[in-house]
Amino acid sequence: MSPAESAELPQWDGAAGSPGLTVAEAVAVQDRLRPRADLVGPGPRRPATVAGLDVAYAPDGDLLAAAVTVLDTATLTVVDHAVSVGRPAFGYVPGLFAFRELPALLAALDRLTVRPELLVCDGHGLAHPRRFGLACHLGVVTGLPAIGVGKTPLVGTWTGPGPRRGDTAELVDAGEVVGRVLRTRDGVKPVFVSVGHRMGLDNAVAQVLASTPRYRLPETTRTADRLCRETLAAATGPARATG
Repeated sequence: MSPAESAELPQWDGAAGSPGLTVAEAVAVQDRLRPRADLVGPGPRRPATVAGLDVAYAPDGDLLAAAVTVLDTATLTVVDHAVSVGRPAFGYVPGLFAFRELPALLAALDRLTVRPELLVCDGHGLAHPRRFGLACHLGVVTGLPAIGVGKTPLVGTWTGPGPRRGDTAELVDAGEVVGRVLRTRDGVKPVFVSVGHRMGLDNAVAQVLASTPRYRLPETTRTADRLCRETLAAATGPARATG
């Protein structure tokens, strides 16, 4: 990440106990960075490694643990991982979660020894009110291909998908296709896939299906979720971590 890109990230003012950016300034950062996102791709079709990224919060919201797990796509086993524990870098504002989580996620990414070919975020990319969710932001500042896989939608409407694994429906917001609703298991609730950076939507859906051999959520998300919860539990004691 270049110094110019680093300057676009929020800085926590620990002495003042408040984030360094206002809500309006954070929205302005999204507006500035949004044109840099490559939403066409097509992105890596057969990546050797793929990373899952997730964040868990302490019950009082004052501490978080960010985790990155790197998986071998042939076996879906974890070949590298890293974590970062710290304070949220921004307030709890819908549509601006990237500003809470990005510094910790970037710190974890910096600690990896294996550079992943694709980032899979527990969140959204284009399927965002300002078309610049966490997957877009993370992809732009790292330069890595990135996609978002959300458990619930942030924006949009859809019809379907069908009941079978691999069935899809377009996720549409304000007349624009912003993602795809994907059934990863027969008869199980779908997930919400959107591109973040240097990926096409068809390829993003294919990569998510390839990483969901048994469960609703991709193994990238499952392994990162488990790691960030374990890390937070170790940092906070018996307090229950929340995703």
